[in-house]
Amino acid sequence: MKPIYLDYAATTSMNPRVLESMLPYFDILFGNPSSSHFFGQKGEGAVEDARMSVSKALNSQPGNIIFTSGGTESDNLALRGTSLFARNSRGANRILTTPVEHPAVANTVRQLQELFGFEVDYLPVNSFGMIDPDDVKKYINKDTALVSAIYANNEIGTINPVKEIGTVCTSLGIPFHTDAVQAAAHLLIDIEAENIDLLTIGAHKFYGPKGMGALIKRPQIQLFPTQTGGSQEQGLRAGTHNVPYIVGLAKALEIAQKSFLKNESRLIGLRDYLVGMILDQIPQAKLTGHPTQRLSNHASFVLQGIDGNQLVIVLDRAGFACSSGSACKTGNPKPSEVLKSIGLSDEMALGSLRVTLGNQTTREELDRFVASLVPIVARLRKTQP
Repeated sequence: MKPIYLDYAATTSMNPRVLESMLPYFDILFGNPSSSHFFGQKGEGAVEDARMSVSKALNSQPGNIIFTSGGTESDNLALRGTSLFARNSRGANRILTTPVEHPAVANTVRQLQELFGFEVDYLPVNSFGMIDPDDVKKYINKDTALVSAIYANNEIGTINPVKEIGTVCTSLGIPFHTDAVQAAAHLLIDIEAENIDLLTIGAHKFYGPKGMGALIKRPQIQLFPTQTGGSQEQGLRAGTHNVPYIVGLAKALEIAQKSFLKNESRLIGLRDYLVGMILDQIPQAKLTGHPTQRLSNHASFVLQGIDGNQLVIVLDRAGFACSSGSACKTGNPKPSEVLKSIGLSDEMALGSLRVTLGNQTTREELDRFVASLVPIVARLRKTQP
């Protein structure tokens, strides 16, 4: 039978309309946007049109869209660039973040601490992995260079109260960054209304091309470039523009935002149907993340007495593509820091399963999945020592 893909949080397929928008810039309109001739002008026009489209989708200003190679680079630029600028301009030497960040943020913060001497404070999270804005008020101070809190968690799907966190940061004049790589595919985002100073997105999470992202910032936020060279992207991200991919990101984001309501309702119905079946049919299964304040396509569990990585391998052989927690952690025998942060034991955290749905997911596919998952879990439990 045809394999069933249930790992849309890891990546999505390319929307045919996105691919169509990109194709002319691979061969016909292939000019370098930094060139002054006809071909270069066409490339530059495409980049600026894309910038305008992204700014419209997120309610930001076009001049503050910085195109990058993906979410990871955007996170790096936001964290390093803003923190180093804050220390250089006002002596701020603390970074406030959370224990449930994507590795692109967590490992960058760790390097800033170990190699650059920044002090790091970690906000507590509750059993759903959610931040309390009141804790932000308690931890933040004038020595805080940057606050970085994930918008929607990639492992457990929980959506944070970003607007409230942003309000606290804005009231004290402290830059607020959020990794919205997962959120941009499933939520309507408004930079200004939510008081977000720096926002990270990646195209391949919303049916765009891999290797393309953006950092969106508010005009008053200043940062140092972390990739130097030419003057592209307001001097903050040197390198020849990847025109077709930039066009693809903008088109994919436009489609995602316009089809939000239709997709959201369908995905929530499928997600809740799946969660109900798994919790009803598999003993000692626990939903991780918030039961309702979570991404519409995201279902995540821990299963007692199961090795999550082994389960993913067996499911793959049975024709189902899922993951054990973060796609970036697949194959890692260590328990997820995110799951440990929400109070799970190492043993339980190792039994994680993440099932994420997409535009092509059907109820029939979920029925097939659960029908296979139930006996697989029972069989694997019998083989555990």
